[in-house]
Amino acid sequence: MRSGNSEVRGSDDSSGESFSSALRSAISASGLSLDRIQARLQRRGVPVSVTALSYWQSGKRQPERQSSLSAVGALEEILELPSGALLGLLSPPRPRGTRSRGRHRPPEQTLTFPREALQQLLARVGAPYALEEQHKLSLVGLHDTCKIAADGGQRAVTARCVFQANADRQDRWLLVYNQDNVEANPPLLHALRNCTVGRAEVDVEHGLTVAELLFDRPINRGETHLIEYSLTNEGPPYPECQNTHYREFRSPIREYLLEIRFDNGCVIRNCWQYKQGTEDNSMDRRELTIDGTNGVHAVALDFGPGVFGIDWL
Repeated sequence: MRSGNSEVRGSDDSSGESFSSALRSAISASGLSLDRIQARLQRRGVPVSVTALSYWQSGKRQPERQSSLSAVGALEEILELPSGALLGLLSPPRPRGTRSRGRHRPPEQTLTFPREALQQLLARVGAPYALEEQHKLSLVGLHDTCKIAADGGQRAVTARCVFQANADRQDRWLLVYNQDNVEANPPLLHALRNCTVGRAEVDVEHGLTVAELLFDRPINRGETHLIEYSLTNEGPPYPECQNTHYREFRSPIREYLLEIRFDNGCVIRNCWQYKQGTEDNSMDRRELTIDGTNGVHAVALDFGPGVFGIDWL
């Protein structure tokens, strides 16, 4: 599970045009040099180097941090483009650190954090072979609610999960949570319904938490079990979440509902859902509409393995 970190932007773009090519074309059409564009950004209080602008239009890098995304919004105005014309072409962020989503890696081994770090935590909670074992529980339904504070940080995530047993006497589920903001304290895990927290271990360096969620009763093959839990952060200030929340699914799931609820102090311009498969790295993205309660949601059906999330600006 990934939260807060973990960036963008998407819309339905049937033309297949990339962010870099669209930016390059817009700059060429404007007749402005990169130096003049930088000066206009500076006057708007958005500092961006000429080198960064050059990298963006060449495709060597893409904007990911909040300050860079703000610069892209300003670029749309300077280059006289419709709102979202560039932001909507940005892809979700690349995984950070040493983790990799190699094209030829088996889907069940695709992780957005170092496998070795996860392996060590699994061993410490008594499940050293969890990554290699056949799944004895299937996650058939999941509803995440991510609450964003007025300062833009992640206040909490609440999850409601429905499992189905593929073998008898299943009595626990291993939660793996990745928080990109490693400078923040680990979130507090609370069991809310039909479960208790068992052994839990934290890797502060990689922002990883692994914990047992022990079912109130064992379930047998074919039976289902519903649990709820939450992860809450200290604040304010709350941990920076890089304007995104996503889940990485190592196995298919029938239904995933993701809600983002923004504090009334949050002013949100745009939201996108994005999903990326692991087998062919295909990307699908679509703009979302913020509802009357200053929230947004997206649903994935029969999805996975892959990454599904919501990003905002």
